[in-house]
Amino acid sequence: MRIFQVDAFSKDVFKGNPAAVIPLEQWPEDSVLQQVAAENNLSETAFFSENSDGSYKLRWFTPETEVDLCGHATLASAHILFERLGYDKPEISFHSKSGVLTVIKRDGLYVMDFPSNPPKPIPVPKLLPEAIGIIPIYTGVNTDMLVFVQKEADVREIKPDMILLKRMEVRGIIVTAPADNPDVDFVSRFFAPAVGVPEDPVTGSAHTVLTPFWAKRLGKSRLKARQLSERGGELFCFQKEDRVEIGGNAVTYMEGEITI
Repeated sequence: MRIFQVDAFSKDVFKGNPAAVIPLEQWPEDSVLQQVAAENNLSETAFFSENSDGSYKLRWFTPETEVDLCGHATLASAHILFERLGYDKPEISFHSKSGVLTVIKRDGLYVMDFPSNPPKPIPVPKLLPEAIGIIPIYTGVNTDMLVFVQKEADVREIKPDMILLKRMEVRGIIVTAPADNPDVDFVSRFFAPAVGVPEDPVTGSAHTVLTPFWAKRLGKSRLKARQLSERGGELFCFQKEDRVEIGGNAVTYMEGEITI
């Protein structure tokens, strides 16, 4: 099998979020897919194959489990199709566990169309302040828990207790605050020890929760976001009724071959 490694949500290698991308002609057993993802040891490995109508089947695996939605590995897959595999149509359609996801190239970005997942407010979970070392202003939940804190420094300096976070009954924890930089609307970090990803460098799927939250809070539909992981990454978000557009750059780091 061919394998590519792509740094998503960045123009430069060694930044953004690395994802493995593996095009398939035939699907191996799920156990093999999971073993490959564990061997890659990246936050996500994407596998895709072409359908008879020209669309693609797309699945994502962390080193420990399959997930229903992953933004950066979707962007990475689109990048490989457009830039390495000769895809020449204006839009790619991926069939996934989260429905049909489309990606287009616009204004120098790959733009993904995802479902909008606004958080539902919940009381602050008992373990959360101890787990993150901060009492949040707001907590809400969808697939992931959104934790709104006062300032960017709180997000940047957080040192979460991964054992306590793993006990939360959600896939991941998104910690967010207003950005200090006036050219950026909000910042965030994402922790998902429950699925084998202590901290994800840049998380597209988290922005299906962040975008409706901040669009409502700021009264604007177009937003620029920055994820404050060590590698860092930029995302361009647009809230459209029950959908979210998430745009970013990508760059190929490596191309190789898997032998099993």
